[in-house]
Amino acid sequence: MAEKGRAIQLTDPELIARSAAGDIGAFEQLYERHRRRVYTLCLRMLGNTADAEDLTQEVFIQVFRKLNTFRGASAFTTWLHRLTVNQVLMHLRKRYVRQEEVTEDGDLKNLSDPGTLRPPAVSLIDRITLEQAIAQLPPGYRTVFILHDVEGYEHERIAEMLGCSAGTSKSQLHKARKKLRHLLRARLASVSCQVAA
Repeated sequence: MAEKGRAIQLTDPELIARSAAGDIGAFEQLYERHRRRVYTLCLRMLGNTADAEDLTQEVFIQVFRKLNTFRGASAFTTWLHRLTVNQVLMHLRKRYVRQEEVTEDGDLKNLSDPGTLRPPAVSLIDRITLEQAIAQLPPGYRTVFILHDVEGYEHERIAEMLGCSAGTSKSQLHKARKKLRHLLRARLASVSCQVAA
């Protein structure tokens, strides 16, 4: 028996059942247990802390609304991950639907923020440079790159999450890596020019 005043640690299924029945306290526990995971995924996909915070809140609003549809066929974390990815993708679609154009070679050119193409300061470390390059990828490329190379998902699973074919996922990843190499080479050339000047 738990000591008086000490919170009882409930399992995810118990918290889900209580939350679905309207127990706000149980939902708060579920939120506290999983919010960091959701925020980290949002941040990796969006590359922006403010957007990641907003989307984390939006994801848990959707979790609260849809919790009664969770049947337990997969782990709650799997369901939550899929819900998070879908929310981020919807956010990106809305944000970029009028801000992309196709270049002659079929690549997407992001017109949303011309300032993102400016090279970062010379003193930034390589990891920050890579994060900035990833943030400059078109949304589709970035999503597949993060899901495959950062999160470690196989193409078949990515295809299932994004509603596309495994071939499309492989193609997007190939193009994302090619574009990243280009962005990083441009960054290196820019740093060299700045140092020479």
